[in-house]
Amino acid sequence: MSDMPVTFTLNGQPRRLDVDPDTPLLWAIRDHLGLTGTKFGCGIGECGSCTVHVNGKAERSCSTPLQAVEGATITTIEGLATGGVLSAVQQAWLDQQVPQCGYCQSGMIMAVSALLAERPHATDAEVDAAITNICRCGTLARVRKAIRGLAAVTEGGA
Repeated sequence: MSDMPVTFTLNGQPRRLDVDPDTPLLWAIRDHLGLTGTKFGCGIGECGSCTVHVNGKAERSCSTPLQAVEGATITTIEGLATGGVLSAVQQAWLDQQVPQCGYCQSGMIMAVSALLAERPHATDAEVDAAITNICRCGTLARVRKAIRGLAAVTEGGA
């Protein structure tokens, strides 16, 4: 397919890319727009290291074609902090010293942020169902502790 313009909002800024519309969103973000916080992991949407928000929902950007986000609002890890202040999830990650190698953590933070925006009183079962990101270092116990440390999350539900 030939290049064609795709327009969207990225971290609050209007963007237009003239690229193959089948280009994965991940590569548009990293290679064409220079934002490298979103990571490549598996390339098939399984590991979650490439997770971004598309219209507020967590999406795996490695398996999302650019044409699918025409007119959408996209947020990457670089867009979560506001005015130099970390989001609550980012701060919880620091407070609980979640990252070990850190490679998967931007995707994990994006997945947790989307879940808590939709379900601020998420149960453990809802967290388990929604956060399917893979962490090879095994920091999932610290991830769970960080999520529980956020005031709106309750262990048993609302």
